[in-house]
Order: sequence, then structure tokens, then C-alpha cells
Amino acid sequence: MDSENTLVTQAPAAPPVPWGGTPQPTIGLPCGMVLRPWREADAPALVTAYEDPDIRHWNRPEPETRESAAARISRWNRRWEQRAAAVWAVSAEPAAQAVGLIGLADFDPEGASAEFLYWLLPAGRGRGVMPQGVAAVARWGFREAGLHRQRICHSVANPASCAVALKAGFPLEGTMRGALRHADGWHDEHLHARLATDA
Repeated sequence: MDSENTLVTQAPAAPPVPWGGTPQPTIGLPCGMVLRPWREADAPALVTAYEDPDIRHWNRPEPETRESAAARISRWNRRWEQRAAAVWAVSAEPAAQAVGLIGLADFDPEGASAEFLYWLLPAGRGRGVMPQGVAAVARWGFREAGLHRQRICHSVANPASCAVALKAGFPLEGTMRGALRHADGWHDEHLHARLATDA
């Protein structure tokens, strides 16, 4: 056969598989709290989060009912299986009610990057859980998800989120002007990031 007329085809890309082929892990934190997979029974925590004025202002969550919150949790679990997001509930122990959220979303497979999202209800605050949780998820992202770059973006008017990023080892890279609209208008955003090659 004439090689010049032979078509060369590539095998299709393999379909997405679960992270490492295992269920989403539960991660213990030094403060004694844990990161665990979301459950349908955690739906009230999402409803409460929307009702919290600070969480609603800085994170801009959508209004939630018990039914819509349960559907959102189901989507998070499916996105874990699709390697599209990795979202953990924060709780005092594996069987306890969720009091917060830490996760990675906006995955870019080609660029091997993702962006953090996090919030914490008053019941979980004051224990140092958020910097510890972000650092733990960052380690997971580099080691298990093969990420090269992870970033945190937050309003410059939110110093608490800036402190979380810095304590978790995410240095400030710069300021993005007018990058995100909150209820009170456009906000400049701080950009923090870590690379897999960082110490």
C-alpha cells in the first residue's frame, strides 16, 4: 500500500476517571476538624450559608432551598467522578453536620490549574480551620490531581480571605482591577497562587 495515501488516525482520548480511581477521601486537620465528602443530609448547611450576610456578600451564592441544595450536592459528587471539581464539607467530625466548604473548581486539564472556593459558617470559625483546610486541599491537588498551579482570588476589601491565602502558603501575585461584581458594585481582586514546584 502506498504510504502517502494511508490515513493515520489517533485513538480517542480516554474518558475521565475518578481521582486516582478511589472515592473522595476524608482529610483530618490539625485543629481536629475534618474535610469530608458532601452528603444530601448537609443540604441545610447550604441554605444557612446563603442566609449568612458575610458569605452571601463575598461568595455570591445562589439562593437555596432544601431541594436545590440537595441537587447541588449531587452535582458536586458527579463532578468529582468526572474530574471536574473537588469540593469538601468542613465538619467537626465525619458524622457531624457541615459548617463550611473548601474545594477546587474551574479545572483546566490542559493548563493543569484550578481555583479555590471556600466559606465557613460562624459555628466553624475561630479554630484556624480555613488556612489548614486550604493547605490540605492544595497538597491533594498537587499530589493526587496532578495540578501545576492553584489560585485563590478574593476582593481586596476582604482581608480575612487574604489572611487565609497567605497563611495557607499562597503568596500575593497582584491585583486584578474591577474583576468581580458584588452586590455593592465592582471590586478589585487579589490574585494569590501556588505552583507544584514551590517549596
